[in-house]
Amino acid sequence: MPGQLLSGARLLREVARRLLERQAEILDLEVRDTGNTIGKMRGDLGAAAGQLDYYAGLGLEIKGETISASANALHMTLRVPYGVVGRIVPFNHPIYFAISALAGPLTAGNSVVIKTPDQSPLSAAFLGEVCRDVLPRGVVNIVSGTGQVTGDALVRHPAVRRIAFTGSVPTGLAIQRAAAETSVKHISLELGGKNPMIVFPYIAPDQAADAAVAGMNFAWQGQSCGSTSRLMIHEAIYDAVVERIVARVAALRIGDPLDESSQMGPINSQRQHERVLHYVQAGKEDGARLVFGGNRPAGLQFKKGYWIELTVFVDATMDMRIAREEIFGPILSILRWREVYEVVAMANATEYGLAAAIWTRDLKVALDVGRRIDCGYVWIRKHKIIT
Repeated sequence: MPGQLLSGARLLREVARRLLERQAEILDLEVRDTGNTIGKMRGDLGAAAGQLDYYAGLGLEIKGETISASANALHMTLRVPYGVVGRIVPFNHPIYFAISALAGPLTAGNSVVIKTPDQSPLSAAFLGEVCRDVLPRGVVNIVSGTGQVTGDALVRHPAVRRIAFTGSVPTGLAIQRAAAETSVKHISLELGGKNPMIVFPYIAPDQAADAAVAGMNFAWQGQSCGSTSRLMIHEAIYDAVVERIVARVAALRIGDPLDESSQMGPINSQRQHERVLHYVQAGKEDGARLVFGGNRPAGLQFKKGYWIELTVFVDATMDMRIAREEIFGPILSILRWREVYEVVAMANATEYGLAAAIWTRDLKVALDVGRRIDCGYVWIRKHKIIT
């Protein structure tokens, strides 16, 4: 067994090496297929290759236990593979999720079926080629097609005992239903975020503005589950922070995502573009004040394609759709608060519970508020990109 694990670790590292060798090809195709800026995509590919290397090193740490439970018997646990693991990849980081999804399951002895995103399926072809040349036949399988057909077939197949999915709530619910109708499976779902960034008084407005703009992940067109798309600023510094955010957003460069100087590219697909435009209109209808963006950028280069300006709404409230619902686009909604109990209630007033960022000088306050927010991640005085 140790020999098999060491051999598997070498193979995973070889996959990572060959993917990085083909970095230029992969990045060119991935940027064209997603609209994500090339600098960020380069980081995605490097991080994914790092995941393969990291998990390769964990193989020898997969152990069972021997338990002294009775005088006349030996009790022990064994860790065994599921067999076939299915991974349904979202469109915002397709190559990162496709590559990193292999690492853990393969290290634990499983085979993997990756379902590519409908909107951005192409980069997984490179992964399939590399795995074909390095790994045993059938260990890694790449399938594409619509979620309603290909994804549903993958979820329902009785041989697939483990499913992981990142995407929308309705699709997650459909996966749970389909899996329950066929066999008992282990399902992991990550179903989006509407993450609050809470800014307390006495945080420097420049620092708050820098963090808010970075946390929105505009380089991904806001198409990131970890984006801090609800910015909740204490009334004492509200106007000062808003002023600085607008200035910073206005300075960001929208352009060809293959250009290293571009800081935001086009929206991923027509459907997603229409969704973003819908929420721009919803923000106006619900009474938020549009202070920047919301339109197609000016210029001949933006006449064709799914372009939209970085967009900032202020004076939003939690009864507005732009404050409650995940947009998955470059729209920042800014809300005002006065009392701590008020902002905690605001933060918890959505169905999403992925992450929150708390900006204060008082660690006790940060820990207290963090415990009261219903989410999985809490960042204090920082933001962190998650997918």
